[in-house]
Amino acid sequence: SQITPETFLHPLHPAWTHFSSPLCHPPHFPGQLNPEWGSCSLGVFICLACSGIHRNFQSPAKVKSVRLSRWEDSEVQFMAENGNEVARSKYEAQVPVYYYKPTHKDCQVLKEQWIKAKYERLEFTVDRKPLLYEEGTREGPLMKRGRDNGQFLTRRFVLSEREGTLKYFTKTDAKEPKAIIKVDTINASFQPEKIGNPNGLQITYLKDFNTRNIFLYNESSKEIVDWFNSIRAVQLHYLKVAFPGASDVELKPKLTRNFLKEGYMEKTGPRQTEGFKKRWFTLDHRRLMYFKDPLDAFAKGEVFLGHKDLGYSASAGLPPNTHCNGTWQNGITIQTPDRSYLFTCETEVEQQDWLKHFNELINTVMSPQEYSSK
Repeated sequence: SQITPETFLHPLHPAWTHFSSPLCHPPHFPGQLNPEWGSCSLGVFICLACSGIHRNFQSPAKVKSVRLSRWEDSEVQFMAENGNEVARSKYEAQVPVYYYKPTHKDCQVLKEQWIKAKYERLEFTVDRKPLLYEEGTREGPLMKRGRDNGQFLTRRFVLSEREGTLKYFTKTDAKEPKAIIKVDTINASFQPEKIGNPNGLQITYLKDFNTRNIFLYNESSKEIVDWFNSIRAVQLHYLKVAFPGASDVELKPKLTRNFLKEGYMEKTGPRQTEGFKKRWFTLDHRRLMYFKDPLDAFAKGEVFLGHKDLGYSASAGLPPNTHCNGTWQNGITIQTPDRSYLFTCETEVEQQDWLKHFNELINTVMSPQEYSSK
């Protein structure tokens, strides 16, 4: 027999608890609420966005709406016997520490490849095959944005666990690399909107004590996510050698991280008499970097945000008599032991969001590594 949405969702129906209780169907991603779709093929509950990914499997999954579709008794029974917790114990039995598990806030390419790796390629089951991320080396072409001309050109990249480096070459047959990047200085973050490509990846690293950005993409979403997780795997190997007594839980936060916040603010110079100029800001943990353009290779400057007991503070507003010639009026003052920095935001909402991030950092005790990098 078939079940209509009305009877399916009626509290007296025996399957009600399997669909209504959030404890019975934790979603794919942390923070994601009320998944109202179900995969009849896998017996898992998913959201609308993920339902499209499941439908695009090589062998398309059978996906139905919990509220709008008609369900066979056998399908309801299958969902009741399985569910997300059962699926997680099977399909996430051996997820490596380095593999990035996206949240609902992450970009589409990360979510898509996580779902496909888990359900389609079966990369994390008990009897899984050796993962390519753990091979210790990776080589291939990626599209890289030129520092000066802004054009994306093919470059050959080589990742080496033994050397602890990521290199890239301007020509496929070049013997000498254009750059050698140490993996312990790398951060990698997906930036599809900034780069203008759904598979856009930003690599940030230290070069001569300055932060250097390179912007990459690959037409294959699997390829670019594989590079991302391979970098994280090599980083974890390096950290285990560098910190032999540290646990996986302690090392995982030291792998690649998302920026806390990015966006435009206006700033003035150190004399605070110069005009306010619009700049792109990136908050990477305790480093607030500012750029003339979001795709600049190097930051124009950085502000380190230390602990409040060391003389750091962030507050709304600007000092009295500040000459604010900019178009934005929602001011922020950051005080450091050396000087104060003045910024303005377009809206009060943006001002308060920046301040929330600044003060969370300033109120957090610094680690020994943060003291050394100050």
